[in-house]
Amino acid sequence: MREYFTIRIDGTVVANAPVSSGLRRLELELDAALPSGAGFLPGQFAMLNLPGRDSLVFSRPFSIGGWQGRVVSFLYRVVGSGTSAMAELGPGARMTFLGPLGAGFPLLADDQAAVLIGGGVGLPPVAAWLARYGRPQDQGYFGARDGADAPWSELRGNWQVSVDLNQSIPEGKQPFEGRVTELVARDTSLDNSYRRVILTCGPVPMLKAAADLARSRGWDCHVSLEEHMGCGYGACKGCVVPVADKASGWHNATCCQEGPVFSAEQVLWDRYGQKNLATIE
Repeated sequence: MREYFTIRIDGTVVANAPVSSGLRRLELELDAALPSGAGFLPGQFAMLNLPGRDSLVFSRPFSIGGWQGRVVSFLYRVVGSGTSAMAELGPGARMTFLGPLGAGFPLLADDQAAVLIGGGVGLPPVAAWLARYGRPQDQGYFGARDGADAPWSELRGNWQVSVDLNQSIPEGKQPFEGRVTELVARDTSLDNSYRRVILTCGPVPMLKAAADLARSRGWDCHVSLEEHMGCGYGACKGCVVPVADKASGWHNATCCQEGPVFSAEQVLWDRYGQKNLATIE
């Protein structure tokens, strides 16, 4: 098992700007570097907060999109009070950081090929995996609401894009109109030259669709779940996920400690996220 280090440290905002109509990229320079030889695993996350009297009651969890030296990057969407406060931070603003936390995506064997599927703010962990470990046979797919919502500057290299609505498409771009999992299913280049493995992060309906696709193709599938995590340590039990258990049939796993990456076969989809299965991003 690879060892990694978790640190609680302050940092300074280097950049915080939109990369699409709905997504923003935050770059945070930590006050100190991780110990020599340590690093984050794509799929891990961090808990961010504001320092001092401006701090939020609960820190907010964000998937780590990249880590270069002391600079850590995140992708987020403004959805509530916490992310609204983040969006107001300019260069020089201070934040608190706790991470890296949780379990990351696995490495693949030479005869395997990754099918990376991201939706919305689920892009960072799969993009981080492709940036670090990607080979010519690995392919990324990203699902956006429309052309303006897609962070095109973040989608360099082996990426195909789908949109729910074929509007606001930048010149020279030709995304697929439909669900991102439909784009994957239609891609005839995913032949049997390699053993395919889906690595995915995004809204629950997309993850379930990816798991169903993997099962129908006989592929392995690993999902990174986006749960509301209050502490990051597994103490508050606010992020539990029902998973299969050989001894008792099933149990509630803490997403922040046992996840956020799980094998899709572990997750009991009938018990998990029923209220979120109406739409797919």
